[in-house]
This record gives sequence, structure tokens and C-alpha cells, in this order.
Amino acid sequence: MNTRPYRIIKRKKTKTIMVGDVAIGGSNPISVQSMTNTLTTDIKKTINQINEITEAGADLVRVSCPDQESTSALQEIVKNVNVPIIADIHFHYKRAIEAAEAGAACLRINPGNIGSGERIKSVIQAAKDHNCSIRIGVNAGSLEKNILEKYKSPCPEALVESALTNIKILEDGNFTNFKISVKASDIFLAVRAYEKLSEITNYPLHIGITEAGSLRYGTIQSAIGLGRLLWSGIGDTIRVSLSADPVEEVKAAFQILKSLGIRNKGVTIISCPSCARQNFDVIETVKIIEEKLSHIKETISLSIIGCVVNGPGEAKETNIGVTGGGKKFHQIYVDGNSSHRMEQKDFINHVINLVEEYAEGLKK
Repeated sequence: MNTRPYRIIKRKKTKTIMVGDVAIGGSNPISVQSMTNTLTTDIKKTINQINEITEAGADLVRVSCPDQESTSALQEIVKNVNVPIIADIHFHYKRAIEAAEAGAACLRINPGNIGSGERIKSVIQAAKDHNCSIRIGVNAGSLEKNILEKYKSPCPEALVESALTNIKILEDGNFTNFKISVKASDIFLAVRAYEKLSEITNYPLHIGITEAGSLRYGTIQSAIGLGRLLWSGIGDTIRVSLSADPVEEVKAAFQILKSLGIRNKGVTIISCPSCARQNFDVIETVKIIEEKLSHIKETISLSIIGCVVNGPGEAKETNIGVTGGGKKFHQIYVDGNSSHRMEQKDFINHVINLVEEYAEGLKK
């Protein structure tokens, strides 16, 4: 919880839309999404991956629909998962209509790339008929030809103009159940585009740094770019785009939100980098405890500090604290208060049990 004034982020209040049963925008929680990387036509694998992504905490999952076989598979997939599915559509308007008919909760499209006015109208009508929202997905790597000719290269103004053009297309079709993204792999370009768009529209924004890179580099890229936007109060739904298992995208997204105090989920471990003062192997201890407590859903803070220099101070600010007090024992704190000493032997399991008991207490 944000109990200190300097931790409070004032979020811009946008229009609320529905993606299936998930409310996006307004004062609703910032939703986390990821995307499958299985072949959509492999129904079993796609369902399994969606379930893994959902188990990690995702509120929404996007599925690629490049062909008719994929939209046909989507109907069976939607029936067998418990999360709203976003159909990823590019260029072909019939795929969008088929996806809406198959039960997609949202269509990720660029209306301007769908084709003629009549085709756009038919997609909008399908979305209306099947209670399906839309995401206008502007991307620096696939801007409209006329906009690229005008600006010569992707820039914030080009992304925003593309977004506004597509907004008008949907508004002219009397459709407002949509959100918008203006993604780029360049964090400066993406951040500025989102900032400019946020100033002139009240529709909810899906934020992301597209094609951010590998697990480590992409997470850092995303944390910088998305952290800047979220800290400024911009963003209603988020995806961290990584060249990694989609589950890692969800974990990274929640870590970014958790670091800003926006959505707290699971155990937050505060630990020292270790030094010659440490009275136990901090690095290995944290690695083991983090893995063993990954199943905890309740919001709990745990400090693991290797010596008494900063340990007691950190422990007073966390639910459970561990401070290295000597070669043979460690001091345990609960809710900021000194609780008991624990011998070095088997103290890792002791801490895990303490956290699990604390989590059970929160459920009551």
C-alpha cells in the first residue's frame, strides 16, 4: 500500500472500456497482458500456454490470427480458457470479423490498414454485434505509407497522427469501445509519443516498448520506458515485450508495477548486494527463497540483509525481516518487531515457513 505521500502516483483518469469482463481505464487497476507464441492452429499448445500466462497473473492474453485456420481455432480456444482473448489482426478485415464471431474480447487492428470504408464498417459492426472491443495498435515499424512519406521516418508526431487518424475512423463509425497504443522499440520515441497522445485524448492507453529485446536487456528497456510513463500517471494496460517465455513478460510487468507501488502481488524481497560483512550467503539465500515463495499470491514484504548495519532498519519496514547477527545465528523480525533468533542451520526453510504462515494469516 502507498502509506507515504511521496510514493503516491496521480494517474490520469481515462475513459473506461470493457475487454471481456476486464474493465480498462478510469480508476480500474492497470491490467497486465502477454501474447502467445505458439501456432494458434495448435489448439492444445495454445490453450496450455494461455493457462500458464494466466497462472502467472495476466489479466488479458493476445493470440495471433494471421489466417482463417487460426480464427477457426480461436473459437475452441476461447471456450477453454478463463481470460479475455485479444485477437491480433493485420490487414485482412475478414480475419477481424471471424475473430469477433469466434468470441474474441478485443481486436488488435489498425483500422487504416484494413482497407476500404465498407470493410472498416463491417469490422466495426462485427465488434458491435459481438460486444468486442478494439485496440488501435500503432507501431513505429509499420506506419502508414503516407505518414512515413510526410515525416520521412518514425517520430512522435508520426505515431500520434496515425493514432488520431485511426481514432477518427472508429468515431465516425460510432464506435468508442477502444484503447490505443503507440509503440516503438526506441524508448525515447515511445515515451514522447505516449506523452503527446495522453495530452490530447481521453481514451485508455495500452503501453509497451515493442520488440524490447532479450529477457535481461528487454526488461531493463521496458522498466525505463514504462516506468517513466507510469510514474507520470500514463497507462491503463501494460505489456512487456520480450524475446523470452511469455510468462517472463508477466513477471516483469508485475515487478515494474510493484516497484512503483501500483499493483502489489506476491512476495517482495528487499535484499542487500552482499559484501565482506555478510554473515551468510545472501545471494544464494535470496535465490532459493524467491523460488520457493513464487506461489504466494498475498502481498508480503520480506527483507534479507546479511549484517546488522542496515538489517534492523530494513526489517522495521517489512512484514518479515532477516538480519545476519553472527556466524551461528540470525535475528528474525515480524511486522517490524524483533521476534526471535534463528540458528544458521536450516534457517532458509524457517523463513519460508514464516512467510507461508503469514500469508495464511492474511487470508483469514
